[in-house]
Amino acid sequence: MPAITDPNLISGRKEDAAIYQISPSLAMVQTLDFITPVVNDPYAFGAIAAANAISDIYAMGAKPVFALNIIGFPVKTLPLSILEEILKGGADKATEAGVSIAGGHSVDESAPKYGLSVTGMIEPARIVHRKGAQDSDVLFLTKPLGIGILTTAIDRGLVGGDMENHLYSIMAHLNKGASEAMQETGVHACTDVTGFGLLGHLYEMLSGSDITAQLFLKEIPMIQHAKEFAEKGTIPAGAHNNYRYVREFVAWSDGINEAEKMLLCDPQTSGGLLIAVSGDKADELKKRLQKSGCLVAAEIGIVKKKENKESSAIEVCTGSK
Repeated sequence: MPAITDPNLISGRKEDAAIYQISPSLAMVQTLDFITPVVNDPYAFGAIAAANAISDIYAMGAKPVFALNIIGFPVKTLPLSILEEILKGGADKATEAGVSIAGGHSVDESAPKYGLSVTGMIEPARIVHRKGAQDSDVLFLTKPLGIGILTTAIDRGLVGGDMENHLYSIMAHLNKGASEAMQETGVHACTDVTGFGLLGHLYEMLSGSDITAQLFLKEIPMIQHAKEFAEKGTIPAGAHNNYRYVREFVAWSDGINEAEKMLLCDPQTSGGLLIAVSGDKADELKKRLQKSGCLVAAEIGIVKKKENKESSAIEVCTGSK
């Protein structure tokens, strides 16, 4: 990639979304994301893909305003009614977020893919960056883990419609309320938990700094039955890839089994926000997250200064806070 030379492009490759400053009081935030189907229902797939794409705007603390569709669809092998349902699901979810879909682009593909390019707006001083967590911060998570494991179970025909509906309610849930709660409170850092899993995205928040994080396994919310399927070996390839990536940066307490490690590395589709807030504002943030309708408002860990250069970036403990 060529070097960025435009001074108005104030952040891009190391954030959840690109930020272009238009004026001293206004910046444009832009992201692009698309996914393959994670559920069988085309309308639900469209809604999940839209929520997933819009989430990067929420993670920056910005307000999404409009979007463009991006879709690949096998027009010669699947009926166009399926495409219509995918687009309807995306449009309805965008409307729920207050986002107008202004158009888009489609291509003939071998398998369906759908997502959005989303544009948001924010005052530059109010941008919440991925990095910026500080010593004594409290870490919050706003959705439970286990999406990748359970969608793998769906793909293998191991679970029925009730579980698929439950997963849909989690993945299609917008991070709008969580984003507004953190803006009202004032936080140090945020990212959304998606393909790299909880540990991968937390490591991105911490890397290159003099801080480390301590996670409390018992405080980390998990979707019902996710651990059971992980223990039986229903684990997506992405979880194994994520584990190989983070294992040299993570110290595991004794007693943590392989299934629990995989859950913390499990790739999430449209996961929750991971937020770092100062300890004196933790109670306020928790109340605002709960009031905003977040699925969970879990205090999962704390941020500390590294004791030395050899300290692990992340320590996972068996207990609670």
